[in-house]
Amino acid sequence: MDMYVIRRPGAWADVKELQAAGAKSAKVGNEEMSDRVRWIRSYVVKEADGRLGTVCIYQARDPESLREHAKRVGMPGDQIVPILDTIVIRDDPATEAKVA
Repeated sequence: MDMYVIRRPGAWADVKELQAAGAKSAKVGNEEMSDRVRWIRSYVVKEADGRLGTVCIYQARDPESLREHAKRVGMPGDQIVPILDTIVIRDDPATEAKVA
């Protein structure tokens, strides 16, 4: 499987919506598409309009598998970019998520 970034701008109104989508995403990926899609992590961002968006890192067979996963979950999945390499200067800091 290859690595991809998916940008989901302004997809959620609040943390409750995001958490529900995340739970469904994990379930679909783990139970229905484990041979095609593997969710690695997501960064939650506050958009200019106050909504929440994400930048998600996935392993997947191909972009179409990611689009199918997003469709099954009911979330956006059109902004997909392949990851060519990873440069890690520091690991992500271990802090409590602050989403408001």
